[in-house]
Amino acid sequence: MQRQRTDRVARAVISADVDHGRAELVGDPDRPQGWTLLLDGTAQSHVDLDDPLHLEFEYVRRLGHVVDLVAPPTSPLRVLHLGGGAWTLARYVAATRPGSPQRVVELDAGLVDLVGSRLPADGTGIEVTVGDARAALARLPPASVDLLVLDVFAGARTPAHLTSVEFVRAAAAVLAPGGVYAANVADGGRLGFARSQVAAAAAVFPEIAVMAVPSLLHGRRFGNLVLLASATPLPVDGLVRRAAGDPFPARVLPGPDARGLADGVPVPGDRSTSPSPMPPPGFFGRPED
Repeated sequence: MQRQRTDRVARAVISADVDHGRAELVGDPDRPQGWTLLLDGTAQSHVDLDDPLHLEFEYVRRLGHVVDLVAPPTSPLRVLHLGGGAWTLARYVAATRPGSPQRVVELDAGLVDLVGSRLPADGTGIEVTVGDARAALARLPPASVDLLVLDVFAGARTPAHLTSVEFVRAAAAVLAPGGVYAANVADGGRLGFARSQVAAAAAVFPEIAVMAVPSLLHGRRFGNLVLLASATPLPVDGLVRRAAGDPFPARVLPGPDARGLADGVPVPGDRSTSPSPMPPPGFFGRPED
């Protein structure tokens, strides 16, 4: 989930009713095979069929840095993507780490059909499963995943059942030794929701980190944080260098600083958690800061 730039004229628009709303594929005027996926007006993914290494959205670029640094270059990774969108990160993994076994879990079967037919990923080895993210997670064997990416949005909000400490424990259970949990967290203002997600991860994993632009960390905008967690040390130094070189440079908060975000914040349980906050009106129509 990311802001959509509206200062350019779309090359083409493909619209379709899917199971959970109205989907649009908007052609990128700057990229002949570039497309942005929107669901009910919310930008979910950007894909360039000619260049899977191009990551348009800020937070996806940061997830790409994680993919690059969690294992030696080109080594295959077992990746579980909870939340499908247009399979942007899965395509990136397939291009940079050939032979990686990957599963994408997406609740909306109509969306899967639309993406598969209009933005095909043939020959990439990406397996797409239709179903609820938490239910799919519960069916996986222990220690079977090297990288788990949580990027689920129902409209513009992450569902509540994917924001509890019980969910994070279930995610930790499927990670192999050295595996990494990476979550896209949308929030703004005082970052109450994001702090709760840090608290949940810190209650389960000994190692955590947060990546975000300074204006978001200082409460001046709504946007996306990337929350990382693992049982083993994270590649913080490499992430710092990569994030600093992005078009919109981000800060990386290592363990102690990341845990500081959760000071005094109750750990969210299944009975007390809530979905991520609704973005402010017009958020997706404004250009980047």
